[in-house]
Amino acid sequence: MFLNTPKKNAAGNLKKAMNGKQPIPWTTREILDATGGDLLCGDLHRQFSRVSIDSREISPGDFFFAIIGESHDGHAFASSVIDQGVRGLVISRRKAEQLPLAAWEAKNITCIAVEDTTWGLGDLAAFNRRRAKVSVAAITGSNGKTTTRKLTAGVVARQFNTLATSGNFNNQIGLPLTLLGLSPDHQWAVVELGTNNPGEIQRLAEICSPDIGVITNIGPAHLEGLGSLDGVMQEKGDLIKGLGRNGKAVLNADDPRVLQLARETRHDVLLYGRSQAAAIRAEEIQEEGQTISFLLIFGRESIAVQLNSPGQYMISNALGAAAVGYLLGISAATVKAGIESFRPMSGRMNICHLPNGVNMIDDTYNANPESMKAALATLQQMRAGGRGIFVAGDMLELGAQAPELHRPIGALAARTEVDRIYASGEHAAAVAVGAQKEGMPAANTITGSREEILEDLKSWLQPGDWVLVKGSRGMAMEKIVDGLKEWAGEK
Repeated sequence: MFLNTPKKNAAGNLKKAMNGKQPIPWTTREILDATGGDLLCGDLHRQFSRVSIDSREISPGDFFFAIIGESHDGHAFASSVIDQGVRGLVISRRKAEQLPLAAWEAKNITCIAVEDTTWGLGDLAAFNRRRAKVSVAAITGSNGKTTTRKLTAGVVARQFNTLATSGNFNNQIGLPLTLLGLSPDHQWAVVELGTNNPGEIQRLAEICSPDIGVITNIGPAHLEGLGSLDGVMQEKGDLIKGLGRNGKAVLNADDPRVLQLARETRHDVLLYGRSQAAAIRAEEIQEEGQTISFLLIFGRESIAVQLNSPGQYMISNALGAAAVGYLLGISAATVKAGIESFRPMSGRMNICHLPNGVNMIDDTYNANPESMKAALATLQQMRAGGRGIFVAGDMLELGAQAPELHRPIGALAARTEVDRIYASGEHAAAVAVGAQKEGMPAANTITGSREEILEDLKSWLQPGDWVLVKGSRGMAMEKIVDGLKEWAGEK
């Protein structure tokens, strides 16, 4: 059914998301009930103030989860947290023999063993989400989910006590940590769900049990793990499958694959976008400098909105947030205020006017083919006839399709008439070849390391130039941004 009317660092990031509210405390019994773990030693009735996975940011009243990550194993820090005054911890059963359980028992330490501590953390968060009795809006998509999440939280928080994902807390560790920050005062949680491999969205939806599911778009991201666009669609669609009986789907009417999911679901659907099929849509779009304005069609109402960020792709993110507000019965004026309070996040379309007159677009947080296209369109609009420079790092996690997906980015950059392309990474040559096939001179397509690119930029840039720096997170393209800021004398 399509809806057209409304109805009535890790620890530091988490503290910011909680807005100073105290999380719901835990007893040993509740942790056992939530995780299905075994009590190896300790007091069933002992109370803990919060759950932590970081031995550097832990307090004596916390309960420690020994997470096994890619770089670190929390079990290696178990004795350290106990020395810091922590009186309880969850460990993996297979690690139990390696830990001093007898000494802990003598100290009256509470120790619980589970099969998998990451899975157990998710089970604990799911338990907390249920006992907190909040409502949850969950957002996923190939592009724009973080910005849409921030915009949505800005809208929802104007009317409800709201907890929101902070930073990149969108995986099987980050999402539970967010939900474990719920306090008795929270009414809504706005969370972001990320994925690299099949089944991850299903698990994250199990943890957060969303009342509203938002899918921003479906594009060629994480193909290494998800295989194909159909694989991406199936994975993102697991969010809708994870909605409760009365859950509602908020879906982008401008994306064909998202629309296919809309047709297939039995849940109520609210469409947003520029399409006339969308109940929440944008009309009369105008771009001016670093802002974009539009008329927000809000069901039977309309209201003028100005978004403090360049790039027409940002409109879709704002409409997704407006659609959630619409379902929550938030007024058009309040939705407008929430959207207009938005400011870009670090590494996401940040406009920097350097002291030496060079203008830089820092979009280094991440990259895939669709976000590259959107960023190049913004560069073309912002430079307004001035010289444009595209500094590209590899788009990661594209699997065997990576070379064929990098060449069109170079070709597109050439068609948008940028003056120079700098490319770094394993697929830099593919970007250069794509540009040269579109007629860009080889002398204007430069490949090399970040350090080599930075040095060439310093010798070539001049006042009035516009530089777009973009690449996947693993490419660390922000080092070029930082280098240009230092060179320009920005403090």
